[in-house]
Amino acid sequence: MTAMNMTMTETHRFIEPLDVLFLRGNKLFGDPGSYGESLVPPWPSTAAGALRSRMLADAGIDLAAFAEGRIVHPTLGTPQVPGDFAVTAFDVAQRLPEGKVQTLHPVPADLVLGEGNTQDTLTVRRVQPVAPVAGLLSSAPLAQWPVLPQDDRAKPVGGRWLTQAGWAAYLSGKTPGADQFVKTDALWRLDPRVGVGLDAETRRAADGQLFTVQAVAFRPGVGFLASVHGAQPPEAGLLRLGGDGRGAVLDAAKGYQPCQPDWAALARVRRCRLVLTTPGLFAQGWALPGFDEVTQRVELPGLTARLVCAAVLRAETISGWDLARRQPKPAQRAAPAGSVYWLDELDTTPEALRKLAERGLWHGGFDNAARRAEGFNRFTCAVY
Repeated sequence: MTAMNMTMTETHRFIEPLDVLFLRGNKLFGDPGSYGESLVPPWPSTAAGALRSRMLADAGIDLAAFAEGRIVHPTLGTPQVPGDFAVTAFDVAQRLPEGKVQTLHPVPADLVLGEGNTQDTLTVRRVQPVAPVAGLLSSAPLAQWPVLPQDDRAKPVGGRWLTQAGWAAYLSGKTPGADQFVKTDALWRLDPRVGVGLDAETRRAADGQLFTVQAVAFRPGVGFLASVHGAQPPEAGLLRLGGDGRGAVLDAAKGYQPCQPDWAALARVRRCRLVLTTPGLFAQGWALPGFDEVTQRVELPGLTARLVCAAVLRAETISGWDLARRQPKPAQRAAPAGSVYWLDELDTTPEALRKLAERGLWHGGFDNAARRAEGFNRFTCAVY
């Protein structure tokens, strides 16, 4: 299996921050000594909001009228009925010295990094689905469990990102090498900032309301790569990024080549690993849409398979601010990006599998056009 270019029509944009970013998640803070933690990478809705706002501004559209649904944009539609615009990928990215942009990916749940025998070296091990021995009971709902085979214990290592070359190797079924991971501190650092609460009536500092938040200061050449389908976002200029509207530079990311699996090979061998590339908002929590707990089979448009095993990271809560309605978006639990599902007895065609990846994991009565446009429920497939 090899990495190859995507066949769907996508445009790619490199977004490089010009200032520190406050990338808020849903972790509350307020106790003495606590931080308002930043979320890196932020949700794909961050890119969707920034790009759509710029597109509306470029078109000279009255934002208030658009928010009320009185103006329909050709590709964005309205906030109530989104158009064809959809974020299909949103990754941390880095511009290399030769000018090429590479993406950087969270370590998938079926890869475990450990300390090597010498300082600053890594061991990379793969989690494998294993059928439990007879008589061993657990609450695991699937026939096989994700197990890490290892002869010796090793202290786990975090704070690493998988390079695009490592990601291509991972999709092809290989174990990435230790040199295909980048330390977080080579990409950005956290910069604590102290703020003060304001009294809404007097417009002065409120007593006893000092707080600390984490600002993210990206290294030069580090930012995000956003892929968009169904619209043509601007190729250059500035963006307002995040809820604080921090400045960022937009670039066409010419020469960027995304990695994509060999759909024909996966359909032929009738098995694959399904890997979430953005958070998954699923009606059944961790389980894929169309999953039947009794038969342990998954049924999606153009695809049926048996769900053999799953390695799902700790759930996160997705919400956000609805700018058009001026109210919070509903909070929903999500399976994080990097979660892995092993599928066997795969019955599909290369074209159906590709189309499913283009649309995302939105199925039947569980669909949300707004969240789909924002880039949630995206996945790719890897060799099983």
